[in-house]
Amino acid sequence: MKRYLQFIVLAICMLSVTMVSGQINIGRKIENKVNNRVNNKIDRGIDKGLDEIEKGIKGDKKKEEEKKKEDEKKAEDASKSQQGKESQQSEQQSLKAFSNYDFVPGDKVLFYEDFSQDAIGDFPALWTTNKSGEVNTLNVASGNWLNLNATDGTWWFLKPIDFPKNFIVEFDVVPKKAGGRYAVGVVMYGESAFKEMSDPNACKTGLVVSVAKTGWESQGLKASNPKISGNSSLKPVIEEKLNHVIIWVQNRCVCIYHAGEKVLDMPTNLYEDSKFTRLAFQLYRGASAGSYVTNIKITTAAPDMRNKLLTEGKLVTYGIYFDVNKDVVKPESYGTLKDIAKILNEVPDVKVKIVGHTDSDGKDSDNLDLSKRRAASVKNELVKLFGVDGDRLVTDGMGETQPVAPNDTPTNKALNRRVEFIKM
Repeated sequence: MKRYLQFIVLAICMLSVTMVSGQINIGRKIENKVNNRVNNKIDRGIDKGLDEIEKGIKGDKKKEEEKKKEDEKKAEDASKSQQGKESQQSEQQSLKAFSNYDFVPGDKVLFYEDFSQDAIGDFPALWTTNKSGEVNTLNVASGNWLNLNATDGTWWFLKPIDFPKNFIVEFDVVPKKAGGRYAVGVVMYGESAFKEMSDPNACKTGLVVSVAKTGWESQGLKASNPKISGNSSLKPVIEEKLNHVIIWVQNRCVCIYHAGEKVLDMPTNLYEDSKFTRLAFQLYRGASAGSYVTNIKITTAAPDMRNKLLTEGKLVTYGIYFDVNKDVVKPESYGTLKDIAKILNEVPDVKVKIVGHTDSDGKDSDNLDLSKRRAASVKNELVKLFGVDGDRLVTDGMGETQPVAPNDTPTNKALNRRVEFIKM
């Protein structure tokens, strides 16, 4: 009995120790679990916070990149806009700067030569010479050029040209650097029977315009009579650069234009009975460096624009100039635009359609688009520069669809490149 009681007491003591120890272990486990859960929550909170911070940083970077791109695009657009404005201002200022260009080409192209039908390296088929020459291309200007490659000589166009009393001659010239002071001489003359390689200066009547690196000289010729001479040092041609020369003949008066100026104005430079049928270029022995010439154009002048537009209802002009495949109105157009604007401003109730036309070179769709853009550019200049009411002007373009001549020669192509003003 006594042993039994001792066993019970011992069992109770061991159970008490086990319970105390278990309680201690459970407490520790609970404490560890709580700490782990707290730590896990803290870690998740920290991770979440870090995720948000990282997301925010990425978002800020993305926003910064987007803003940077947006700012760059705005700057680019602003630059383009400014360049456009500067370009428009430059073009307008250039057009204004050519206000001395008071010549007005008429509605007929009498002659045009750009040597586009001739092979590079060949002598042009419609010309002759007592020296030599060949068709070349240049690095300073586009197109084909006749290389007057002798320091003296004459280059004649073989076919006759019926020069009227009033006409305009234009050509591009690139003077060579070496040699004498003369770039080229252009001769318009008449004689009873043309002979190849005959002396143009021995003509019945004629006009010689000498284009020099130091200025300009003009001579009215008549057999057995003294020369009527004029000269000027204004705005001479520049070596190895493209120079566009314009000669306007009105009865006895001769005016020469270059680089935005009227460089020579001779009221009585020709004899009264002057009549021209031939065209030639000359270089002078020992005084010429040689040159390249192209885009030789002869048109009628002094058209009755008012009658054509207001009475006949249609004005055709070759006096509005554009570069090849471009729609920007060139400054040489000033005289024509000024006269048309004067008519429109004096008769404010007239509405006009401006129609552009091209030759057949290039794609039909491109030519149509180009003709429409050119007509719009003409309207823009009339409104901006000359104050014509834009509501009175509509524009259109026909491209190559309404030719007035076959597109088979340089002259006929030049006839098709025109601007028309149609009374509505």
